[in-house]
Amino acid sequence: LSLSDIDGDGVAALADDLAGEAHAQKVDVSNKVDQAAWAKATLDRFGTIDIALNNAGVIGDMGRVDQTSVEEFDRMMAINARGVFLGMKHQLPAMVAAGGGAILNTASAAGLLGAGMLSAYAASKHAVVGLTRAAADEYARHNIRINAICPSFADTPMLDQIADDLAEGRDMTRDDAAKRISGRVPMRRPATPEEVVHVMLMLCDPANTFMTGQAVPVDGGLTAV
Repeated sequence: LSLSDIDGDGVAALADDLAGEAHAQKVDVSNKVDQAAWAKATLDRFGTIDIALNNAGVIGDMGRVDQTSVEEFDRMMAINARGVFLGMKHQLPAMVAAGGGAILNTASAAGLLGAGMLSAYAASKHAVVGLTRAAADEYARHNIRINAICPSFADTPMLDQIADDLAEGRDMTRDDAAKRISGRVPMRRPATPEEVVHVMLMLCDPANTFMTGQAVPVDGGLTAV
């Protein structure tokens, strides 16, 4: 198991907590040198990259397109989209050499729909879906499956950030804002992290042999209506 995160101390602590051998490395996913170094260290230690999860992502402050700074737009694209591109750029040659593998990229329901007041985030996640589908087409002949998972609202710190931004300047608490956000979902609640992880495991399962190029919503029905 090879782990990376911008929080070097945090990912090292996680590796220590996990049973078995785990490699941990500080990586800025938007940095091509960091991504190349992680891939080399992983291959040096384990010999192959069998399954890869490109999961790093951030969400910006809420605002209309004209209120979004160029710097904020570039930051969203650098981490959310360039990070996935750089990850696959180094993972794919290793998988070709090994005769196959699976990659899962974390996109968002915002990569399938619009996301008013979060335009830069939505653009970056649409890019993830596009990268996933293009790469799946290119590498299917090499027995490499590449899919994207597209959660909507999940009970994570990112939802807290969205709720805080929505509540700011309005007569509501964060909890009220979170309920308002969840009210957009037909199931009327956010996902638990575990619910999203279950689908991630299914998409990466070696038994899931004929599914590639898909952007799979885990959204409580949000994209169905």
